[in-house]
Amino acid sequence: MTTPIVALQQPKDISLGEIEEELSKIWLSQNQGKATSIATRAATFSMVVYEPEEFQQLLGALGFYNGPIDGIHGPQTRNAVREAQKIYQLPITGRVDPETLAKLRSEFAKQPEDRQKVTNINLRGFSMADAIATQNPSRVMTLCPTMGEEDTGVTAQVSAYCPIQKQSNSNLVCSEYVTLRGTKSAMQRVDETIKSLMIPDLPKFVWWKATPNTEQQLFRSLCETSNCIIMDSCYFSDPESEFLKMQELIENETYIADLNWHRLSAWQELIAATFDPPKRRTALWKVDIITIDYEKGNAAQALMFLGWFASRLNWKPVSYTELGGDYDIAHIKFTGGNDKEILAELAAIPTADFGEIPGDLVGLRLGSSNPDVDVDCCTILCSETTGCMRLESGGKAQSCLTEQVTALSDQKAEALMAQQLQRWGRDVLYEESLALTAQMLHLRS
Repeated sequence: MTTPIVALQQPKDISLGEIEEELSKIWLSQNQGKATSIATRAATFSMVVYEPEEFQQLLGALGFYNGPIDGIHGPQTRNAVREAQKIYQLPITGRVDPETLAKLRSEFAKQPEDRQKVTNINLRGFSMADAIATQNPSRVMTLCPTMGEEDTGVTAQVSAYCPIQKQSNSNLVCSEYVTLRGTKSAMQRVDETIKSLMIPDLPKFVWWKATPNTEQQLFRSLCETSNCIIMDSCYFSDPESEFLKMQELIENETYIADLNWHRLSAWQELIAATFDPPKRRTALWKVDIITIDYEKGNAAQALMFLGWFASRLNWKPVSYTELGGDYDIAHIKFTGGNDKEILAELAAIPTADFGEIPGDLVGLRLGSSNPDVDVDCCTILCSETTGCMRLESGGKAQSCLTEQVTALSDQKAEALMAQQLQRWGRDVLYEESLALTAQMLHLRS
């Protein structure tokens, strides 16, 4: 169920220079009215949401989608993606993987200029997940780049919405929404205006719903201004390259948070629990073989998990070899204590039932090349939803400790964002894990 929302003012088109004045008018009219509820204005943080949502614009222009351009991967969007994949003879997953996005772009480029228009009602920027809005009186500025090269200016809309708190009839927690639309080049031109709209003396977040682009002036400018740049690597088309960019940003004192990192917590916690008994805790240091299976299409979770595990055991990466094949096999070799050699294998598993999050972990196996030691440390973790038949095959699996991983109740970006806003200090564990992941990726051959 959604939280009831009261609008202090419906979205109103104004000029860039009138944004602050119009927002002040909204609150002035609220205070002078006869409303019985007290509305709390933005007082916790400012957030810029860079929301290109190119795939929905492409689907709309090509005639597959007529819903709002809102960035929500709901049933209407997934059905449109499936229909496009069927027409273009692509694997039908309902998700916009790199192959699907490339095909949509190429088909869009073939369209006559008069058909390269997106006529869908654009609802971006007028609402935020209930989990965020109900707890935080904030200012949210949504940047909505439109397709095209011609800079015809930037349009602005403002509004204010207040989710009604069930536990109280006297207080409204309200968020201000500023929505800016224009081409990418137009957005670059008004980057100083965007920065000036972030409320002074409050934490400043940027939810960058795209790949990190250090060559883009707007991205660099927001990195310099914000306390935290938030991304979601599950939608990166090339996470191996993007992780290296993110590591560079962290090294340059830009605080990065990856929502996809939080999706690993159930796996991390279960690994810790299985090796918590004293006997198994000793066996953990004897592990020299690790196999990680993940849903084909995005290796981000597998890479981050391996970076986390290796960093906890002080493994040093020495080689990274891509073998390819049906499972896109990659072998990463490490050295551990006493120069012990460790081999990690990453495998992309084709699955018939794709989940909503690209690249979810499917299974994990830890063991030893020494049969006598393997009895004590062999561990298999399997996803509750997909299982891990590949890792459980063979006679040795029967002697392994096998556990099922139950994913978080809601792994969608909006829910994880609400959690991130409550713990926005630097995450040392994530940074150490990403640093080791970057060391691995620098060795790719």
